[in-house]
Amino acid sequence: MHNLKKFYINGQWVEPSGSDVCNVHNPATDEIASQICLGDQVDVDRAVDAAVIAFDSFSKTDKAERVALLERIIKCYEERAEELAIATTEEMGAPIVFSRQEQVGAGLMHVKVALSVLKKTDFSEAVGTATIVKEPVGVCGMITPWNWPLNQITCKVAPALAAGCTMVLKPSELAPRTAHIFAEILHEAGVPAGVFNLVDGDGPVVGAALSAHPKIDLISFTGSTQAGKQVSIAAAANLKKVSLELGGKSAAIVLDDADFNKVIKHSVKGVMGNTGQSCNAKTRLLVPKARLAETIEIARAAAESIQVGDPMVEGAQMGPVVSKLQWDRVQALIQKGVDEGAVLVAGGTGLPDNLGAGCYVKPTVFAEVTPQMTIAREEIFGPVVSIMTYDSEEEAITIANNSIYGLSGGVYSADLERAKAVAAQMRTGMVHINGAPVDARVPFGGYKQSGNGREWGRYGMEEFMETKALLGSIPRD
Repeated sequence: MHNLKKFYINGQWVEPSGSDVCNVHNPATDEIASQICLGDQVDVDRAVDAAVIAFDSFSKTDKAERVALLERIIKCYEERAEELAIATTEEMGAPIVFSRQEQVGAGLMHVKVALSVLKKTDFSEAVGTATIVKEPVGVCGMITPWNWPLNQITCKVAPALAAGCTMVLKPSELAPRTAHIFAEILHEAGVPAGVFNLVDGDGPVVGAALSAHPKIDLISFTGSTQAGKQVSIAAAANLKKVSLELGGKSAAIVLDDADFNKVIKHSVKGVMGNTGQSCNAKTRLLVPKARLAETIEIARAAAESIQVGDPMVEGAQMGPVVSKLQWDRVQALIQKGVDEGAVLVAGGTGLPDNLGAGCYVKPTVFAEVTPQMTIAREEIFGPVVSIMTYDSEEEAITIANNSIYGLSGGVYSADLERAKAVAAQMRTGMVHINGAPVDARVPFGGYKQSGNGREWGRYGMEEFMETKALLGSIPRD
């Protein structure tokens, strides 16, 4: 068991103000993997005060200093990559190979992209006789989730450091060890005292304290839509900037000229990759009504081929969901799908046949799902695919857009121009055409109740900046 009972404040590991302890469970075994202390208002105030003091000097560092800092962080991160992968698997259940390649790889990717953006951009432009400049926003509060812990920490911390901001991070209490290791990496890399601070805790106490804190200039939150609304309400007290990356119920539209055998397999396995615990997972699979029978057979075979098991065993393709609470929620929604009349194609409730314990979920596929069903509307955050049908492209687009969410989407067609035309009509922050992978250089974020603001690349870095106009800074001709 890992003892994580200290907070990182002002360049040191310090004792918390209170004594409340939280056990972090390994979802594969239900054993206690780590223990953390739960912070309170006093801890948040200490961390924020350290960040406020550090901002005065760190915001004045030049580009070369911050470039060198990010280069050192990358080196230290790479040296501890295996430790980060093991911690990810122990805490949230991702298969160890997936943790190494995807979870840890995503975190490293964001630091490298932030470095590249910083090197190539001076964040200023001439407009008439004015110079428009971007400056660091100030002290940032960051609240991150458990499903992609390193991805979400680094896509906030790296651009904030590059921009010259200081920060206080509250990682998920379900996945704190990766955050603690990352804090050690930053310390080893020479991040100045007070620039980065970490306080563990839950949302109602530490998350709320950060959101409402009068000395914090920006709050960057990733999590559920309901929690994002609470963050916005708390932040409104002093009108701080708010950047929200929230839930999704994304649709993949498969057009009639697509390679169904390839596309359906790719779509189903894509949802299952992180045990369905990705906000941008394309869990609604839209296919032409005439191709439903074919789709069902391909999807069933794809789901049943997935090896579910101990995530520390390298052959496992899918591990458990993060907790018993999450397992119960996913099970209830699968049952809801059955009760509301969806056709169960693969999977279902209960543990997989080869497993007698742990928070494992069967890879599940439903067919004949209608837009009114709960499983078509609610974010399940588990390995569940809902196959829906349409009669025309226009109907497919209407079904895809019939959601309170608008984070991601996909379009598959042999005709690229046709796919692009459909993609242009989807009300989402991103659309993957023909299975295009994510790219950390492009903006990540959503429409509607999937949030506001953008992360990743230059767009994400600009979230951590304010815009200033220096009028009369350029001589008239």
